[in-house]
Amino acid sequence: MRTKQFRVLLFIITCLGVVGSPASGYSLVKKESRASELSQDVLLKEISGGFSKIAAMATPAVVYIESFPKNDTPVITPTPGRRGPYENPFDYFNDEFFNRFFGLPPHRERPQSKEAVRGTGFIVSEDGYIVTNNHVVENTGKIHVTLHDGQKYTATVIGLDPKTDLAVIKIKAEKLPHLSFGNSDNLQVGDWAIAIGNPFGLQATVTVGVISAKGRNQLHIADFEDFIQTDAAINPGNSGGPLLNIDGQVIGVNTAIVSGSGGYIGIGFAIPSLMANRIIDQLIHEGQVTRGFLGVTLQPIDAELAACYKLNKIYGALITDVVKGSPADKAGLKQEDVIVAYNGKEVDSLSTFRNAISLMSPNSRVVLKIVREGKFLEVPVMIAQAPKEEGVSSLQRVGIRVQNLTAEHAKKLGISPETKGVIIVSVEPGSTAAASGIAPGQLILAVNRQRVSSVDELNAVLKDSGNDSILLMVSQGEVIRFVALKPEE
Repeated sequence: MRTKQFRVLLFIITCLGVVGSPASGYSLVKKESRASELSQDVLLKEISGGFSKIAAMATPAVVYIESFPKNDTPVITPTPGRRGPYENPFDYFNDEFFNRFFGLPPHRERPQSKEAVRGTGFIVSEDGYIVTNNHVVENTGKIHVTLHDGQKYTATVIGLDPKTDLAVIKIKAEKLPHLSFGNSDNLQVGDWAIAIGNPFGLQATVTVGVISAKGRNQLHIADFEDFIQTDAAINPGNSGGPLLNIDGQVIGVNTAIVSGSGGYIGIGFAIPSLMANRIIDQLIHEGQVTRGFLGVTLQPIDAELAACYKLNKIYGALITDVVKGSPADKAGLKQEDVIVAYNGKEVDSLSTFRNAISLMSPNSRVVLKIVREGKFLEVPVMIAQAPKEEGVSSLQRVGIRVQNLTAEHAKKLGISPETKGVIIVSVEPGSTAAASGIAPGQLILAVNRQRVSSVDELNAVLKDSGNDSILLMVSQGEVIRFVALKPEE
């Protein structure tokens, strides 16, 4: 395959006319023009044939998914390409994730039924395990899967991981074609990338592009982000489909696009296979994901902080708090320590470090290199299992992460340990909430004029809020104020 890439590069260089100078090479090019044309023709056929082989091999393992809401009767879907009387192009090929994040037009309700979520998945075992995105199959009552040959199955959910937007479902079938994972760490910007999916319900659509960038994060798509960026066309309905390398291996799970209209503009994102494979394996075997836990709150390093902490460059993660009794606490890590490396790898971004810790197995050992008072130290830490969250807040759409108020929180805030409520534990920099003055440590007293005393109550209030503005009553000390936040689209 590397030879093929070299031939493609040679072909491009030849077409640009940069092999030899005009003066010395003209007669040679003239004499060999026929041979060159034949050679280029062969190369073009090889390129085309290579993509065709990948498509032929991989497409049978890619499936079309329809996820129907709970307590709802599935609607008989018209033949793709034909629009029923109640559909506009975006309604019919609805993918709720894209609608939520990329500003698609409001949906028209179908009579007597809610709209299904439609997406893509790919088979990873001959006995019917299928990978897709969490947002395609979450909160579902029934899942229909259509194979490449037209066979239809009802699928069951094996496991969901909202934090990475991954899910595994299963159908009862045998001897199915399936795809294998490649190593996304071996990718280089400029490598070929092939996406297969069902954009706008058009099943088994193959598109080709390149790897545009790696390690994209802070996109507010998932809790753990390390996305591959590609210009291979990804559109609504591609969610959960495979991104392949030139060997036909899965190197990413297509998840999102950047677009003002919901359509393709050349910027798509896929979860890298290195992360996806770890999550998928746990979902298949355990039904849930167990993550590593260090027990620190971190802040990214900027130029000013790097100077203050005497760092020779801008890198690392600053510890702003250490959870009492956590692995970090037991290892002796302190507030204002700067973590600059883990197991010999530099901390080039807070997000990358956070992802790495989360993927570590409980009881595994990590050696942290830190800077404390201008001196470098190495601190071994035994990673623990991340505690189960008491609820994930719908406020993440506006950049707010919350938890149920604990006795420890109450002590720090100087309020009664018997107090029940919801505390803001982090605010995404640059988010709507941050711009409105929302900060960690503030309490949420009410949402949309309804009092809330737990994350579950908060989510219940926000359940049907859609993209409407959210009215929060927050308190900090004795100061109470109201803040209206518009979810980011």
